Amino acid sequence: MLPATSKLCAAISYRHLRNMTGLRRQAAVAISQELSRLASHSPGPSTWIHQVRRRSSLLSSRLEEKPFSEVEMSYIKQGEEALQKSLRILEDQDDWKTETVAGNGDKVLSKVLPDVGKVFRLEVVVDQPLDTVYGELVDNMEQMGDWNPNVKEVRILERIGKDTVITHEKAAATPGNIVGPRDFVSVRCAKRRGSTCVLAGMSTTYGAMPEQQGFIRAENGPTCMVLRPLPGSPSQTRLTWLLSIDLKGWLPKTIINQVLSQTQVDFAKHLRQRLAR
Repeated sequence: MLPATSKLCAAISYRHLRNMTGLRRQAAVAISQELSRLASHSPGPSTWIHQVRRRSSLLSSRLEEKPFSEVEMSYIKQGEEALQKSLRILEDQDDWKTETVAGNGDKVLSKVLPDVGKVFRLEVVVDQPLDTVYGELVDNMEQMGDWNPNVKEVRILERIGKDTVITHEKAAATPGNIVGPRDFVSVRCAKRRGSTCVLAGMSTTYGAMPEQQGFIRAENGPTCMVLRPLPGSPSQTRLTWLLSIDLKGWLPKTIINQVLSQTQVDFAKHLRQRLAR
């Protein structure tokens, strides 16, 4: 069961916004300014952070073209917030410790953050072009249960504009699992600009999907997957997956930490098998 839960990335705790006046413009400006700040402070990921900032700068015009309700705007803001938090974590290259290095070069690193806890970062290269990987993880996300044995179901509950979706995910039951059934409700934000894609999210609440009988509602986030073509080899894609998860209930953290790194490597294996078909 532990492997199942970590596959379900994305989401943010839902909060009703008390004052929506001017939110459309304020949100777009704040997002653009924050990503600009991130791009100027890191020599490593600064290029793709800048690309994402350019993508986010289009948010204001999109919101003017199609007005959203206050609730829809709050979900859009949550997705953007998850993206910002994830990029801030990834841009900090200090204090990452190696957890696992697979024979094929797949690597999992981790670090402990004061306000988040332990987070994991998967670094892999997939022998498929970016469009193929993006299509499987974003356009075909509801089919994840077909190829990932640790995921029972991913269902889109609502689409908001081009970039934001609300999803419900169920972890698959596995023999001898000591955790018990977990599910997640997530807000996901997909940004694509040029050769960089960022799929970010955190747990949220959704009125039409309350806690389900027989499941413990777990939380994850901030999480994200960053997709970029491998330099010099556009037919290959570098995938970076930032994972942060809270399974809720009682479970020793030592057990969770031991399993999560291998779980990310397993995810890469299942993804490769799916793409190879």
